Amino acid sequence: MADPTPAPHPDLLALRTQIDRVDRELLGLLNQRAQFALHVGELKKKEGSVAFRPEREAQVIDGLKQVNPGPLANDSVAPIWREIMSACRALETPTRVAYLGPSGTFSELAVLGFFGSSIVKVPCANFDEVFHAVSAGSADFGVVPVENSTEGVVTRSLDLFLTTPLFIIGETSLFVRHNLLRRENALENLTAVCAHPQALAQCHGWLSNHLPNVERRPVASNAEGARLAQQDASIAAIASERAASEFGLHIVAPAIQDDAHNRTRFTVLAHPHQHPQPKASGHDCTSLIVSVANKPGAVHDMLVPLKRHGVSMTRFESRPARSGQWEYYFYVDLQGHPDEPHVAAALSELREVCAFFKVLGTYPIDVH
Repeated sequence: MADPTPAPHPDLLALRTQIDRVDRELLGLLNQRAQFALHVGELKKKEGSVAFRPEREAQVIDGLKQVNPGPLANDSVAPIWREIMSACRALETPTRVAYLGPSGTFSELAVLGFFGSSIVKVPCANFDEVFHAVSAGSADFGVVPVENSTEGVVTRSLDLFLTTPLFIIGETSLFVRHNLLRRENALENLTAVCAHPQALAQCHGWLSNHLPNVERRPVASNAEGARLAQQDASIAAIASERAASEFGLHIVAPAIQDDAHNRTRFTVLAHPHQHPQPKASGHDCTSLIVSVANKPGAVHDMLVPLKRHGVSMTRFESRPARSGQWEYYFYVDLQGHPDEPHVAAALSELREVCAFFKVLGTYPIDVH
């Protein structure tokens, strides 16, 4: 009986041999890089500086993308090198990162995308616990969502920035693809769809068209919804493909978000006593919380220093001050770093006209 598997073509065998050779060369170079990273770690310990510098990693990735000759796509450079830097960083010290858990949430995907997989994950039940973990020192960093391209700001995250000492040292954005998950691969006989309130809102149109009579039940996270769906066949969840794999669920309906380009922006948190403000990377964002006196023209006066010094504002959100006086806090993102003279001048003048002024952080703009 003839062998059903034909012998590989000689050219294919030759290419595989070359790939194996290159892989071994890559492994040798990666170990050489890791050895340099260990030496860097020893020097950092002697001078008392931190192991993780987001601006340095952003500059490395940006520099590699600028000299990348292809055919490797530039979009592939960042995730590859983040994993390399994550593995090298882990040789210096384990990095503990808090996020909204359990395993399978989009927050976890954002953590892995920013820090790489060579970390100690610290899943939390809600955003308050993420902030508390970093404030108390049980986690080195935290990652929380702050805004979504469909539903706008994540209000609880913004409120916690106001009441805690934590500041922002980085950001990352994530394409959010919501899937309907269930033990049974069918839409019939459902009693409830469980998900985080933001996910339910982002899938409002699909749910109204396909499951108009099914309860929409808010839970602490999408992964928690997936856990409930795993336990009860009458419940479906809205969550990621990772959650489907984690909890052994069918993807009954893929990509049910109303906006095909749905993205969520996450910020990376640290305690100012444990981590310094990132230095200028050349592509930076400065985030503020400010308030002004409740009088005519006050908001206009707040914007004048930015215009005078040529500082671009990329985000402007308001939140009630809860004083009962119809007063508001404004959350502002500016392009640039305080080390740049025009940004420093604008911030100095802005501080003078504000009743409340807090720098939430200056950090590299997300490197895709």
